[in-house]
Amino acid sequence: MIKPLRLLALAGAASLSLTTSALAQPATETAVLAGGCFWGMESVFEHVKGVKDVVSGYAGGSSRDASYDKVSGEGTGHAEAVRITFDPRQVSYAQLLKIYFAVAHDPTQVNRQGPDVGPSYRSAIFPQNAAQKQLATNFIQQLRARGNKIATKIESGGFYPAEAYHQDFARRNSNYPYIVINDAPKVAKLKRTYPQFYRA
Repeated sequence: MIKPLRLLALAGAASLSLTTSALAQPATETAVLAGGCFWGMESVFEHVKGVKDVVSGYAGGSSRDASYDKVSGEGTGHAEAVRITFDPRQVSYAQLLKIYFAVAHDPTQVNRQGPDVGPSYRSAIFPQNAAQKQLATNFIQQLRARGNKIATKIESGGFYPAEAYHQDFARRNSNYPYIVINDAPKVAKLKRTYPQFYRA
């Protein structure tokens, strides 16, 4: 797991380089991030100030194969991912990346997160535009330059929402053992480490 303090200066510098006037910024932007089971990723980002919506789904691969049964069979090329709609006037893409690397998952693990193993649980960023791609690439390069063994890849491909029963799973099933063991600690870490980003 990446130490949060190492990301503070990096995200701040990245934010400064991409700053535009508030009037020029769109009302919302979209980020697509993969980092293990989408239940946990969704749960973390739902608690970030400025995030308007988080949808669990499948990134990469083709639309015809974007179902839980097929993706979990590890033959479709998809990654479990989340699509985050956010207000860039409240939280920047760089700040979302900071949370992604330091809280939401372990970017040093290859094709797994905790108990979940396989390519569909890989660490991957799916940039939605050229600026996001450049920022994510720079982020990874600088983390690696500091000695971190980052497994995260920059990928392309569409996003396909998961089945309804996966949406808001952690919020609706807070006592489910998997959530208690694997995902609730991530939300607690967000609140503890980055209180300026946390919302209940």
